[in-house]
Amino acid sequence: MICRRKFVKDMALAGAAGVLGIGRDALAAEPPPETRRIRLPVIGAYCLTPVYVAEALLRAEGFDDIQFAAPKPIPNVKFPLSDPGADIGINFAPISLLLIDSGYPYVILAGAHAGCIEVFAAQGIRALRDLKGKVVVVSGLGSGPRILLSTLLAYVGIHPERDIEWREERRLDEVARLLGAEKIGAFVGIPPEPQVLRERKVGHVILNTTTDRPWSQYFCCIVQANREFVRGHPVATRRALRAMLKAADLCAAEPERSVQVVVGRRPEIRAEHLLQMMKELPYRSWRQLSAEDSARFYALRLHELGMIKSDPKKLIAQGMDLRFVNQLKRELKA
Repeated sequence: MICRRKFVKDMALAGAAGVLGIGRDALAAEPPPETRRIRLPVIGAYCLTPVYVAEALLRAEGFDDIQFAAPKPIPNVKFPLSDPGADIGINFAPISLLLIDSGYPYVILAGAHAGCIEVFAAQGIRALRDLKGKVVVVSGLGSGPRILLSTLLAYVGIHPERDIEWREERRLDEVARLLGAEKIGAFVGIPPEPQVLRERKVGHVILNTTTDRPWSQYFCCIVQANREFVRGHPVATRRALRAMLKAADLCAAEPERSVQVVVGRRPEIRAEHLLQMMKELPYRSWRQLSAEDSARFYALRLHELGMIKSDPKKLIAQGMDLRFVNQLKRELKA
């Protein structure tokens, strides 16, 4: 395995200059970031790990004080939301909208990738509509899977609070047992859970947002940033976003190398499951899909369910800033 320090150095040089599609002379010609300090979120779900790959690219962009902020639980909310406490990072799109609606100072800068959610069902359940009146289990990885699935259930006419019995189970072995015994209707998985369940041949997939329309046409995860960081540091924001997007490109183009840097920082992560996920998820979709369409899709569902109070149009207008990604798409020939 490549030494993490050497990998970071190699990726910063080769990745930033080569994969970014611009040379170091072009980077040097840009104004330097207004700050060399940047905070990234500590990541739980495997699909968000391009943040760790971005660390090396951020150094190439001029950031030499890179910190990782642990999320802080937000009290007095219906779902267990957490404040990422970061300047920029990747988050589930519905979670970002809920944070913005709740008054937290975040803004959506770009889409990150589609896919990542899979619903594993017991025998006899063939579609989301069959889950009405059933028990659906989510893991302890956070509120993201439940809220994301809630929007998808609403889309097919199922009210996620009235029509679904939700349970939380952190032990994947127990989830596998419950599915096999048909004690539950379904389990909502985010990486690495789908990879593990497929490996064990447990249940069957009734929804894969990576491949199934219309959900495969919307970002499940987006790049969000602290609004004050964006206002005070526009050059740093552009450079940081470029690092995030190119980290996603690297996960698609060089998944083996990307896995090594992630595992170097988080050795508890199973490399084989992370590699499988990187090969499955469309990490280049930030170039094709519409972040605005995705935000509108989720905002409408969340508003219908009473989970956000803001008018969806107003929320999107105030909670998105796509000027940087539009510039980068032109620059990087997206």
